Amino acid sequence: MKIHAEALLFDNDGTLVSSLESVDRCWTRWAQEYGITVEDFARIELHGRPAVEIAADLLPADIVPEALARIEQLEVEDVPGGVEALPGTLALLDTLPAERWAVVTSATRRLAEARLDEVGIRPKTLIAADDITRGKPDPEPYLLAARELGVDPARCVVFEDAPAGLQAGRAAGMTTVALATTHQAHELNADLVVKDLSALSVLVTAQGMEISTRG
Repeated sequence: MKIHAEALLFDNDGTLVSSLESVDRCWTRWAQEYGITVEDFARIELHGRPAVEIAADLLPADIVPEALARIEQLEVEDVPGGVEALPGTLALLDTLPAERWAVVTSATRRLAEARLDEVGIRPKTLIAADDITRGKPDPEPYLLAARELGVDPARCVVFEDAPAGLQAGRAAGMTTVALATTHQAHELNADLVVKDLSALSVLVTAQGMEISTRG
């Protein structure tokens, strides 16, 4: 299968890097600090959602700003040794023109930059939770990325590991590629599903980029 595109838009956690253990460690500590029961915490979907939405689901509105600052601090402090590049990430990004790809994450800019810097990824364009009013599964983050890159959304490809992110990509009118790094393949609704970025290659041409599956 070959997909043609003018811009590639990557989720970060679970797509470019793995920080699941760090996320679980930090959010578990955070929940304990704020007296959130195991049962209440278990019913909340953590992955692929902005922290502000998670906190708002669990805490009174007047506590949310303080709680957000606390979880960001915990996660930033946990970055050293708590983040690693997923297979194929660095090799694939090295082949791409800097002005033709972006990272689109539900994390804050401070946290996203810390995690990316830990593995040596420095995108020219980064869309973070600070930049948007509605997070994934709303299409706003991906539409903003396309606008920043100056590319028609229909000519963008979204790479995601979470159902909420894939839903956002579809709603933005973009082609979607799912990576089965944090969910089972059958849970992912996308134009293409692969195990991770090592299963893909990208050929850059004067007309754009051609994405192919290896083997």
